[in-house]
Amino acid sequence: MQEGKNLTEIKIEDQKIIENKELSIWEALIPVFALIAMLAYNVYVFGDDALAGSNQFVLLLGGAVAAFVGFKNKVSYKRMMEEVAENIKSTSSAILILLMVGALAGTWLISGIIPAMIYYGLQILNPTIFLVACLIICAVISIATGSSWTTAATVGIALIGIGEALGISLGMTAGAVLSGAYFGDKMSPMSDTTNLAPAMAGTDLFTHIKYMTYTTVPTFIVTVVFFLILGFTQETTGNADIETMLIDIKKAFDVTPFLFLVPLLVIVLIVKKTPPLIALLAGTILGGVFALIFQPNVVAQVAEVESLNFKSAYKGVMKAITVKTSVVTDNEVLKDLFSAGGMVKMLNTVWLILLAMVFGGIMDAIGALARISRFMLDLFDSVFGLFTSTVFTCIGLNLTASDQYLAIVVPGKMYAKAYQDKGLAPENLSRTLEDSGTVTSVLIPWNTCGAYHSGVLGVPVVDYAFYAMFNWLSPFMTLLFAAFRIKIRQIVKKD
Repeated sequence: MQEGKNLTEIKIEDQKIIENKELSIWEALIPVFALIAMLAYNVYVFGDDALAGSNQFVLLLGGAVAAFVGFKNKVSYKRMMEEVAENIKSTSSAILILLMVGALAGTWLISGIIPAMIYYGLQILNPTIFLVACLIICAVISIATGSSWTTAATVGIALIGIGEALGISLGMTAGAVLSGAYFGDKMSPMSDTTNLAPAMAGTDLFTHIKYMTYTTVPTFIVTVVFFLILGFTQETTGNADIETMLIDIKKAFDVTPFLFLVPLLVIVLIVKKTPPLIALLAGTILGGVFALIFQPNVVAQVAEVESLNFKSAYKGVMKAITVKTSVVTDNEVLKDLFSAGGMVKMLNTVWLILLAMVFGGIMDAIGALARISRFMLDLFDSVFGLFTSTVFTCIGLNLTASDQYLAIVVPGKMYAKAYQDKGLAPENLSRTLEDSGTVTSVLIPWNTCGAYHSGVLGVPVVDYAFYAMFNWLSPFMTLLFAAFRIKIRQIVKKD
């Protein structure tokens, strides 16, 4: 039997959905159950250290289980490797961005940009309203840039530092940052997922955005209330030491508002639709230049020399870009804030993404992703059941394919006709894809989004998942609207 007679490919933009008619639902689920069991035991054994490497190998073992199922169903090794290669290729831009974020964090530390953000932020942001301020600031930046990734890599890093200085839980701060960042990512017309979802469902961009407001705005309001309550009830330990920290920051760095020109330029470049990699590279290089102008003593300290010349200046900036660097301070609270990991800090995250793509690629190659989607589609017959099936398929694909784009593309293609058959307008589908596919990706440690944000913010997913209320509440909100038939638009038939 030839493989080509049982496998069909539907090309969607740069993504492919592969169906295998011989694969049963139970066979498709074997790798999923195996992966979940192995990850659960691995986390039990290693705890937070699981992300240092063992989880990555577990993903590879999950891929091996999927490959065994594929061999049993006569899917060739070559086919699997082709899909793995395609998956890894699709993440190349994300990996480069991730490495560049590490570089940017390094030069923004030694240039004093991040310390300046913390310095002024400590004076402006009261601990009581800090979490709500994080939420709103990140929402505005993300709408302007269309990118949750850029938002986390710029203002997100600074807000994490301010929150730590104020004695606020890193998980809470990261939850507020990501809730705001993903609100903007969903609603911005410049966001790639906001453009992809209506394209898959068969509606236009602005109809999609308008229709998303019905579920997204109430979810955001609930999230604002949640962080307001959290702010008023949270006891912080940072108030008494703020004045001391301000003095110690000024001792270590030459703090000036001119330093904000660099992050402002990066945001302008993103708003002007400059590719994120180029914008981050520009921010990194300018950070190095500003370090030499405003913080020559810090650069000399990093280079381990008494005075700067061309060689030592080059060495100091390159160390900040590539490896872990620290700026000396006697303040215990500021020690963590005055360190950056450079590109090397991101390597564990890169490793996680690559092996997640191995698992997702093999699952796609053997037809498991399409089979699970078909099963979910056939499981429910009612309108509410169709919405429920879509939500669980998107979340399931974020878990198994480890990629938010596949969590939009696969259900978008699979469910489009089902929504049409039920007399539902395509914006119902596009909204549900975003409410459950885009936002939940950040809640899964081995998903590209979860791995990225955890690496950039330096906060494990398990620590911020509960506090990222906007992200986990969104799927429930879309199901609530479906259950009570609120704003469920029907297809308008033309005469």
